[in-house]
Amino acid sequence: MLSQVYRCGFQPFNQHLLPWVRCTTHCIQPSVIRHVRSWSNIPFITVPLSRTHGKSFAHRGELKHAKRIVVKLGSAVVTRGDECGLALGRLASIVEQVSVLQNQGREMMLVTSGAVAFGKQRLRHEILLSQSVRQALHSGQNQLKEMAIPVLEARACAAAGQSGLMALYEAMFTQYSICAAQILVTNLDFHDEQKRRNLNGTLHELLRMNIVPIVNTNDAVVPPAEPNSDLQGVISVKDNDSLAARLAVEMKTDLLIVLSDVEGLFDSPPGSDDAKLIDIFYPGDQQSVTFGTKSRVGMGGMEAKVKAALWALQGGTSVVIANGTHPKVSGHVITDIVEGKKVGTFFSEVKPAGPTVEQQGEMARSGGRMLATLEPEQRAEIIHHLADLLTDQRDEILLANKKDLEEAEGRLAAPLLKRLSLSTSKLNSLAIGLRQIAASSQDSVGRVLRRTRIAKNLELEQVTVPIGVLLVIFESRPDCLPQVAALAIASGNGLLLKGGKEAAHSNRILHLLTQEALSIHGVKEAVQLVNTREEVEDLCRLDKMIDLIIPRGSSQLVRDIQKAAKGIPVMGHSEGICHMYVDSEASVDKVTRLVRDSKCEYPAACNALETLLIHRDLLRTPLFDQIIDMLRVEQVKIHAGPKFASYLTFSPSEVKSLRTEYGDLELCIEVVDNVQDAIDHIHKYGSSHTDVIVTENENTAEFFLQHVDSACVFWNASTRFSDGYRFGLGAEVGISTSRIHARGPVGLEGLLTTKWLLRGKDHVVSDFSEHGSLKYLHENLPVPQRNTN
Repeated sequence: MLSQVYRCGFQPFNQHLLPWVRCTTHCIQPSVIRHVRSWSNIPFITVPLSRTHGKSFAHRGELKHAKRIVVKLGSAVVTRGDECGLALGRLASIVEQVSVLQNQGREMMLVTSGAVAFGKQRLRHEILLSQSVRQALHSGQNQLKEMAIPVLEARACAAAGQSGLMALYEAMFTQYSICAAQILVTNLDFHDEQKRRNLNGTLHELLRMNIVPIVNTNDAVVPPAEPNSDLQGVISVKDNDSLAARLAVEMKTDLLIVLSDVEGLFDSPPGSDDAKLIDIFYPGDQQSVTFGTKSRVGMGGMEAKVKAALWALQGGTSVVIANGTHPKVSGHVITDIVEGKKVGTFFSEVKPAGPTVEQQGEMARSGGRMLATLEPEQRAEIIHHLADLLTDQRDEILLANKKDLEEAEGRLAAPLLKRLSLSTSKLNSLAIGLRQIAASSQDSVGRVLRRTRIAKNLELEQVTVPIGVLLVIFESRPDCLPQVAALAIASGNGLLLKGGKEAAHSNRILHLLTQEALSIHGVKEAVQLVNTREEVEDLCRLDKMIDLIIPRGSSQLVRDIQKAAKGIPVMGHSEGICHMYVDSEASVDKVTRLVRDSKCEYPAACNALETLLIHRDLLRTPLFDQIIDMLRVEQVKIHAGPKFASYLTFSPSEVKSLRTEYGDLELCIEVVDNVQDAIDHIHKYGSSHTDVIVTENENTAEFFLQHVDSACVFWNASTRFSDGYRFGLGAEVGISTSRIHARGPVGLEGLLTTKWLLRGKDHVVSDFSEHGSLKYLHENLPVPQRNTN
């Protein structure tokens, strides 16, 4: 049978497939199974799954608990672009994903199209072959004339292609030591009670034996669909969309995944200018959708898919419609959906009380634009009012924070609890910082940076403008919310805030106070707090709504966001590996004080000291002994660098890596020969965050300041000064170690970009040509003085 498949033009989808095709009835060798399992980049794991069917999942995050899943493969997914033959690469990827989920302990079923396309390819080949033979016999020549291919009837194509399609699936599933079984059905199999029970029993028995049922309509004999036959709650099996829905409800499945050639359901036909992908679709929302034409192949369009999805949802099965043809996502679309990632359109019966994150993004965009048009005094007034609210509503804020601390007790480490905690002094400091931001915001948006006279009556200006919509993701630090909000308000940016769930109560009241302050000038919606169950990775995909992502939290959080961001710039630092170099001419009185403050004042901060570099001449001196004694008193665990360890008979544990951010009372000590050696070490192992020299030699200090290539470089000062508030910026949205746009503590200036304004009087470029009447002047004009009050 499969020899016929390959004779018709198919090649094995993998060089390892052909031996399996030839021996699918033989015993499977364990050694081969081990080899095959290593193909997948997704681990074969078993996960505990338990769920009582009866109600669909309310949120995407719950899809990971789905045990019984139907995957429907549309004709556009299974077939090639020329509609003759199968897309073998996509099929192989889909089979791999289904196999991964099956091996996790789930019960997988496939509803597949493709028999007609497969049969069309086979029959075209056979007709061409037979015609060429007849023409050769008739003419007595080997030359072939052009031959017309007759129109092939779909039922005949289905009859010719069904066996080959199933053989291909069987061969592919065998790669993962999974058995598959074919079931062909028609509408009568669901309407005839005896046949329906037989079908149900067969499917349950196959699932019990860990076999993947592959279901398809019997297109060789299926009658034309009857119009309006799916009334009174019974859906008619008119196509594979309705078949998949009927099968999903009949088998009490948890999830139906419908794969098509579009990303999901759009509010208008995909490809139109204003078409927007609908993330979550609720029953009753049909009136908000304009359906386009049906797929290039197959029986049903998007309207049929939505109808089938809503019917399945009513029957207790969750549904996701997604793209199974996109080359960048089709290789993991099924597993992504089951993991709860934001892929395609999720159908839910539970409509959230608040807006979706997409709607919040739109509100932040429009609110930010209104904010940018306010007068500087009005933006400053909003920030002053927010500062007043932080002190006036102190008791309510601290009460909410107390709830967060009580819920986090025992779950968060001590440094994170300290970050989570608010106090009267913290709120007072916040208010002071906000008032600094208000003062510096008077001449931020719309400030003229450059003026040029291009020609007579043609003048150009470069002015500052907001970046757009910011997404700030922060962990365990509710004080971050008013700081970032004030900076966004001052710079005229819309803002989306995603805080950690451990600070939910604190964030909620701080956001309410922020919106209260914004309301005095009618821009309440400019700052949005994301309260939906959105994963950070999903937020990072909203490239059409967000202009800049700013993570504030652990180095792992920053790395994860930088990896997940899809086309959106990320401003931040992945690590805070800060160094302090103690020179041979350092003051004894200053060193221990600076080391203690840098390491012990707040060890969880990104600007805390992580590596102490000691000049070799200081070893075995009273200064060195004082440093070690102080660290022991402060209970700092010391790790020895390779050079430092070589000087000691009994040394502390040798450091595993010189690129470590401890974030706790731990410190690496290493020995260097001179200031150049210290600089080389910092450039090799540092993260370009904050680095310090302690010395009384001004020339050595200046050499260090000029040659260390970090965002912040200090002389005789604690690393902890690397902070927006301490720099006089009022606050910061984060610290950037990148070299583009903003670097170091990012305050108000870092949230602005520029645009060019050209004012002319009927000027055209042709007037400046070689024979034109005008010449370029390019004269620099004076820039209005900046208000520094």
